[in-house]
Amino acid sequence: MKHQLAQFSYRYGALIFIGLVLIFFSVYNTHFLTYNNITDILRSISIVTFVAIGITISLTVDGFDLSAGSTVSLTTVVSAAMMVWYQMPLIVVIIVPIILGILVGLLNSLLIVKIRIPDLLATLAVMYIISGIHRTYTKGYAIYNNMQFQDGTKAPGTMLDSFLWIGQGRLLGIPFPVILMILAVIGMHLFFKYTRGGRQMIMTGSNEEAARLSGLRVNRIRTLAYVASGIFAAIGGILFAARVGSGQVDAGSSMQMDALAAVFVGYSVFGAGRPNVIGTFFGAVLMGILVNGMTMLNVQYYATDIIKGAVLVLALAVTFVHRARQKV
Repeated sequence: MKHQLAQFSYRYGALIFIGLVLIFFSVYNTHFLTYNNITDILRSISIVTFVAIGITISLTVDGFDLSAGSTVSLTTVVSAAMMVWYQMPLIVVIIVPIILGILVGLLNSLLIVKIRIPDLLATLAVMYIISGIHRTYTKGYAIYNNMQFQDGTKAPGTMLDSFLWIGQGRLLGIPFPVILMILAVIGMHLFFKYTRGGRQMIMTGSNEEAARLSGLRVNRIRTLAYVASGIFAAIGGILFAARVGSGQVDAGSSMQMDALAAVFVGYSVFGAGRPNVIGTFFGAVLMGILVNGMTMLNVQYYATDIIKGAVLVLALAVTFVHRARQKV
């Protein structure tokens, strides 16, 4: 009986905790569980979820991507510059940042797969490189409509309305970024569960040597994982620029840590004990609920990091204590 209770709490503890948090905030504020507030929470986590999905993919192949936040910053300012500086059409504004995300993924895989630099060190170096590139590109300034340059001239363009709709518009009453997020979560969950490529990534992450001996092209699989991480980070950057209507230089700096928190909280969802897209989504939801609820309770914004850190520690403790008991 005790063992069954422990198994139940391990598998469903995270979801029960989310339910308790929802009840707590709804009791203290009657506006918390309204449709508008729930959609606001989902919209607020949509960008972080895209970044977190990319990191989840890299972790699935036993890797790690610290460059995702810098990729968000780079693609955010490039998206804005395409419109404000160069007056490019919508298709170019979307394709160019995604290509940049692919290039970042290829650079990471070159350092990790070919040169054999450890994932953490390689992506940390790439994080600094990309951070320096996008700051040099913008000279440290945000990009906004008809901005004034240092020589006194003004930028000729503005953010396209069609582009802004991607981050601010609604479809059937649902914020469009939320729809994209849900489609991405479902699509990647199905990819890992039912496709050959997804299962090969999981096999590679579980035991790379065994996967190689089974005939899998491990280097190619790991390369594709880092490219996918770069693409999801780039989509996050596009959504961020579309949501705020400008190109913010440090858009992704805090997003990296929030995404990592969502990923690792997701380890404890349904007792997965490993990176998984559904868990990552629920981890992002939990973080969004905590931030939104504490804001409604007028908790100082800097105190939210304490709560998020405590929740992350709790989720990791449950996961790794259970894993240690299984080995005994």
